[in-house]
Amino acid sequence: MEKIAIVYWSGTGNTEAMAGFVAEGVRSSGREPVLIGADGFSPSDLDGYSAFAFGCPSMGDEVLEEDVFEPMFASVRSGLSGRRVGLFGSYGWGDGEWMRDWAEDCRSAGMDLVNDGVIANEYPGESEAEECRALGRSL
Repeated sequence: MEKIAIVYWSGTGNTEAMAGFVAEGVRSSGREPVLIGADGFSPSDLDGYSAFAFGCPSMGDEVLEEDVFEPMFASVRSGLSGRRVGLFGSYGWGDGEWMRDWAEDCRSAGMDLVNDGVIANEYPGESEAEECRALGRSL
Protein backbone atom coordinates (compact mmCIF):
# COMPACT_ATOMS: atom_id res chain seq x y z
CA MET A 1 0.00 0.00 0.00
CA GLU A 2 1.23 3.46 -0.89
CA LYS A 3 2.34 5.44 2.18
CA ILE A 4 1.86 9.21 2.52
CA ALA A 5 3.89 11.04 5.18
CA ILE A 6 2.06 13.75 7.12
CA VAL A 7 4.80 15.62 8.95
CA TYR A 8 3.79 18.42 11.31
CA TRP A 9 4.60 20.57 14.33
CA SER A 10 1.82 21.86 16.57
CA GLY A 11 2.06 24.03 19.65
CA THR A 12 -1.63 24.32 20.54
CA GLY A 13 -3.17 21.31 18.78
CA ASN A 14 -4.69 23.27 15.88
CA THR A 15 -2.18 22.10 13.26
CA GLU A 16 -2.27 18.61 14.77
CA ALA A 17 -6.04 18.53 14.19
CA MET A 18 -5.45 19.58 10.58
CA ALA A 19 -2.95 16.71 10.20
CA GLY A 20 -5.68 14.32 11.34
CA PHE A 21 -8.07 15.64 8.68
CA VAL A 22 -5.36 15.28 6.00
CA ALA A 23 -4.93 11.66 7.18
CA GLU A 24 -8.68 11.07 6.76
CA GLY A 25 -8.42 12.21 3.14
CA VAL A 26 -5.41 10.01 2.46
CA ARG A 27 -7.18 7.01 4.01
CA SER A 28 -10.36 7.64 1.99
CA SER A 29 -8.31 7.42 -1.22
CA GLY A 30 -7.06 3.95 -0.32
CA ARG A 31 -3.57 4.90 0.78
CA GLU A 32 -1.87 4.69 4.15
CA PRO A 33 -1.34 7.95 6.07
CA VAL A 34 1.63 8.05 8.45
CA LEU A 35 1.49 10.90 10.99
CA ILE A 36 4.97 12.01 12.06
CA GLY A 37 6.02 14.77 14.45
CA ALA A 38 8.56 17.13 12.88
CA ASP A 39 11.20 16.06 15.41
CA GLY A 40 10.90 12.47 14.14
CA PHE A 41 11.52 13.09 10.42
CA SER A 42 14.84 13.36 8.56
CA PRO A 43 16.25 13.09 5.03
CA SER A 44 16.77 9.34 5.51
CA ASP A 45 12.97 8.94 5.77
CA LEU A 46 12.15 10.42 2.33
CA ASP A 47 12.37 7.23 0.30
CA GLY A 48 9.74 5.46 2.37
CA TYR A 49 6.87 7.62 1.05
CA SER A 50 5.22 8.39 -2.29
CA ALA A 51 4.01 11.89 -1.25
CA PHE A 52 4.23 14.30 1.66
CA ALA A 53 2.03 16.76 3.55
CA PHE A 54 3.85 19.22 5.80
CA GLY A 55 2.05 21.19 8.49
CA CYS A 56 3.34 24.10 10.51
CA PRO A 57 1.60 27.04 12.18
CA SER A 58 2.57 30.64 11.68
CA MET A 59 4.94 31.83 14.38
CA GLY A 60 6.35 35.21 15.37
CA ASP A 61 6.47 37.52 12.38
CA GLU A 62 4.62 35.03 10.12
CA VAL A 63 7.40 32.46 9.81
CA LEU A 64 7.66 28.69 10.24
CA GLU A 65 8.34 27.41 13.76
CA GLU A 66 12.10 27.98 14.11
CA ASP A 67 13.37 25.49 16.70
CA VAL A 68 12.06 22.15 15.39
CA PHE A 69 10.09 22.47 12.17
CA GLU A 70 12.17 24.88 10.10
CA PRO A 71 15.49 23.04 10.69
CA MET A 72 13.82 19.72 9.80
CA PHE A 73 12.25 21.17 6.65
CA ALA A 74 15.54 22.78 5.60
CA SER A 75 17.24 19.38 5.94
CA VAL A 76 14.73 17.60 3.65
CA ARG A 77 14.03 20.49 1.22
CA SER A 78 16.45 19.45 -1.53
CA GLY A 79 15.31 15.82 -1.34
CA LEU A 80 11.71 16.86 -2.07
CA SER A 81 12.48 18.18 -5.57
CA GLY A 82 10.16 16.49 -8.07
CA ARG A 83 8.03 14.93 -5.32
CA ARG A 84 4.34 15.55 -4.58
CA VAL A 85 4.00 17.86 -1.58
CA GLY A 86 1.07 19.59 0.14
CA LEU A 87 1.16 22.25 2.86
CA PHE A 88 -1.13 23.16 5.75
CA GLY A 89 -1.06 25.10 9.00
CA SER A 90 -2.89 27.32 11.45
CA TYR A 91 -2.42 30.93 12.47
CA GLY A 92 -3.72 33.36 15.03
CA TRP A 93 -2.82 36.68 13.43
CA GLY A 94 -1.69 38.05 10.09
CA ASP A 95 -3.07 37.19 6.69
CA GLY A 96 -1.32 33.98 5.67
CA GLU A 97 1.93 35.51 4.46
CA TRP A 98 3.95 32.65 6.00
CA MET A 99 2.05 30.13 3.88
CA ARG A 100 2.48 32.13 0.66
CA ASP A 101 6.20 32.47 1.34
CA TRP A 102 6.51 28.77 2.18
CA ALA A 103 4.65 27.70 -0.97
CA GLU A 104 6.87 29.91 -3.12
CA ASP A 105 9.98 28.44 -1.48
CA CYS A 106 8.71 24.92 -2.21
CA ARG A 107 8.04 25.74 -5.85
CA SER A 108 11.49 27.31 -6.26
CA ALA A 109 13.00 24.11 -4.81
CA GLY A 110 11.30 22.08 -7.57
CA MET A 111 8.63 20.37 -5.49
CA ASP A 112 5.43 19.24 -7.21
CA LEU A 113 3.23 21.35 -4.96
CA VAL A 114 -0.38 20.14 -5.05
CA ASN A 115 -1.84 23.22 -3.31
CA ASP A 116 -1.13 26.76 -2.20
CA GLY A 117 -1.51 25.69 1.43
CA VAL A 118 -4.56 25.07 3.58
CA ILE A 119 -4.72 27.58 6.44
CA ALA A 120 -7.02 27.83 9.43
CA ASN A 121 -7.42 30.74 11.81
CA GLU A 122 -6.95 28.96 15.15
CA TYR A 123 -8.81 25.59 15.29
CA PRO A 124 -9.99 24.40 11.87
CA GLY A 125 -13.69 24.75 11.17
CA GLU A 126 -15.62 22.37 8.93
CA SER A 127 -14.62 24.17 5.70
CA GLU A 128 -10.91 23.99 6.63
CA ALA A 129 -11.32 20.37 7.71
CA GLU A 130 -12.77 19.54 4.29
CA GLU A 131 -9.91 21.41 2.58
CA CYS A 132 -7.49 19.24 4.58
CA ARG A 133 -9.33 16.07 3.55
CA ALA A 134 -9.21 17.23 -0.08
CA LEU A 135 -5.46 17.81 0.31
CA GLY A 136 -5.08 14.25 1.58
CA ARG A 137 -7.02 12.88 -1.37
CA SER A 138 -4.96 14.92 -3.85
CA LEU A 139 -1.65 13.51 -2.64
